[in-house]
Parts: sequence; C-alpha cells; structure tokens
Amino acid sequence: MPNLELKKAREFGEIINDTFLFIRQNFRPLLKMFAYLCGFFILTGMVAGIMQQLEMDIALNHLKQSKGSWQATMATLFTFNYLLVVVFSIFSSAAILVSTLSYIALYIQKGNVAPSPEEVWGYFKYYYFRLFLSNIIAILFISLGFLFCLLPGIYLFPAMSLLVSIMVLENTNFQYAFSRSFKLLKNQWWVTAGAMFIIWVIAYACMSFAAIPTLVLKMGGAFFPGLEGWSKMFTIIGVVLQYLSYVFMVIPVIGVSLCYFNLVEVQESTGLMDRINQFGEGKDHAQGLEEY
Repeated sequence: MPNLELKKAREFGEIINDTFLFIRQNFRPLLKMFAYLCGFFILTGMVAGIMQQLEMDIALNHLKQSKGSWQATMATLFTFNYLLVVVFSIFSSAAILVSTLSYIALYIQKGNVAPSPEEVWGYFKYYYFRLFLSNIIAILFISLGFLFCLLPGIYLFPAMSLLVSIMVLENTNFQYAFSRSFKLLKNQWWVTAGAMFIIWVIAYACMSFAAIPTLVLKMGGAFFPGLEGWSKMFTIIGVVLQYLSYVFMVIPVIGVSLCYFNLVEVQESTGLMDRINQFGEGKDHAQGLEEY
C-alpha cells in the first residue's frame, strides 16, 4: 500500500479512518519522534506528578484518620508540586502538538516519506514557542466561550483547533491563521466539528483505558488489607501510565490536520493542483490523482 496522501478531500468517515491509517503507516517514526522530542517533558512531568500524588495521598490519609480538616487538606493539595504538574503538562502538550505538526509538514515536503527526528527537530525549535503562546491563547478563547453560555465555546472549538495547524502547515502568524481558520470553516462547520469530536473522544478513551490497571489495583487495596502497603507503588504506577498515555495525544493532532487538508481541498484544491503538476513532471509521488 502506498504512503497516505494527506492533501486531498475526504468524507467524514475517511477523515477518521485515514487518521489511524497514517498512524499505522508511520507508527515507528512517530513513536521515535515522540520519544526524541517529547520524552524530556514527559519525564519531568512524570516526576512532578509522582511527588504531587504522594503528597495528596498523605493529606487524604490524615483526613481519614481525623488528623486534619477539609480546609487544611485542600490547602496541602495545591502545593509547589501541583504547580509544577500544571506547568509541565502545558509544556508537554505543546511539545506533542508542535512535534506532530512538524512531522506532518516534513512528511509532505519529502513527498509522503517519514522524516527523521533530527529533521523534525529543526522545525520543532523554530515553532515551539510560537505555538506555545498561540495554543494558550486559543485555549483561553475556547474557555471563555464555554464560560459564556457554552455555545460560543462549542462554536470556537473547531476554529481554534485549526489555528495552530495552519500556523505550521502554512508557516504563517497567529493573526492570519486566526482569520483563515474561520474562512476555511465556512459552510463546513458541522462536518469538521463532528470529525474532531469523534477523534477527541477516541483519544481520551485510549488515555482513560491506560488508567484502568491502576484503578483495579487501588480498588483491590481497599478490599484486601494485605495490599494496603502497596498503595505508594500503585500511585507511582498510575502516574507513570498516565504520562505514557500522552502518546495518544498525537491522534487528535493528526485528525485535525486531516480536517485542515480536507477544508483546503474543498475550497482551493491545492493538493489536486500539486499532483497535476507532479504528474506533468513525471514524479513518482504524484499518486492519488485518480481519486479525483
């Protein structure tokens, strides 16, 4: 099977199917890229998460033993370690977003060939802080939208999701990407929002599935007294699995990118024109032209 052509129009189901086809075809390079560029952020967040969870367990145990009040317990939960968890989570999410989008941009540039982590690193260091700030602004827009009667947040979600993809895939600034995201969604909002929603549900389901072993172990500790001494180990295992499950965050990034390519093809047919030009030049990677 030839490598997936990204720049093409897709139906609703094709967006979801091709998201996982792209992951299957690029599984090893994507995993290597994830470990190479996101590993540091994941490991530092994991350490902070373990420390914060152990602090929380101690505080809750004191509460169970009537050695503290609810107010004192809540105060101990929001510690410096908690702040570190929040900060490293933001940095980790940005790293996953930027590295995956950089991978996709290079994949297209190389003619549907997987790039190396070293090649992705060149894009990563250029885009990281630009997208880091833009992603925070986009999240604030969505949060404010949900705060005001929910509907504005639902409306803004597809556009803000496309925004960061546009910044990398078109190498543009925040202002242009902001207006372009709404332009691309014109008359295509429902299909795009529906595809994004399904892809995010699948990603979160995969991440939640990773927490099931720890939940089973902790429930076992509650019913079997002999397992109580293992509570710290269960907590550590749970945090490790939680942070390792961040790898599933590449799913919505790829899915949103396919939504972007679909919208561009529907309105502008740039991918089709590229393949026509490549076909005229006799290039081997002009595949997919017959699909149009």
